[in-house]
Amino acid sequence: MVVEPQRLGSLALAVAASFALLAPVTAQNLVIEGNCREGQPHGAYELRSPGGQVRVVGAFSKGKRTGSFLFWSGRGVRIAQLPYDEGVLSGTLALWYANGERTSDPSPKVEAGYMQGLLSGMKRSWFPNRRLRAEMRYERGLLVEARAYSETGKVLSDAEARALAARDLETDEQFYASLDSIIRAHLPRCEPASDRLEKG
Repeated sequence: MVVEPQRLGSLALAVAASFALLAPVTAQNLVIEGNCREGQPHGAYELRSPGGQVRVVGAFSKGKRTGSFLFWSGRGVRIAQLPYDEGVLSGTLALWYANGERTSDPSPKVEAGYMQGLLSGMKRSWFPNRRLRAEMRYERGLLVEARAYSETGKVLSDAEARALAARDLETDEQFYASLDSIIRAHLPRCEPASDRLEKG
């Protein structure tokens, strides 16, 4: 599929920048703080850079992610909040642009409702200037309604809005997968039947 550059604009650049900020995380020797129970991750979980900066915070329950996992860029800017229940996305997911400063409130990028791993309810996205970009309504993972706008505020046609929703879905899934890979690559080292605090 060929995507017109003017349709993606600054959002595509910001998403690319987010991927670039995450890429070094998988290569780093991050410090893992987490507990194990019966050979599985259990309880509070943290990833820190070698210098001590928090990169990921979350929790496991018997090896499954539970509650919110929060992610920060290498510059200390909050970039994602992924809610889990029994190891699957459930609740309100939020993404922020990573181009802010550590001391500032990051610009929202995406807010979406998930239920048992499927988009459910409203999904909103914004341009880096905080102008509304799109509002999509999903039911059990299926797009029901789509409204989208250009960076200048012009309303896009229904076909354009639905095409944007499809592209966003693909880009978002890639981003979530990159966050997931960070955690999978940095799980606590659990030994069978071990309740000890493990650091790696």
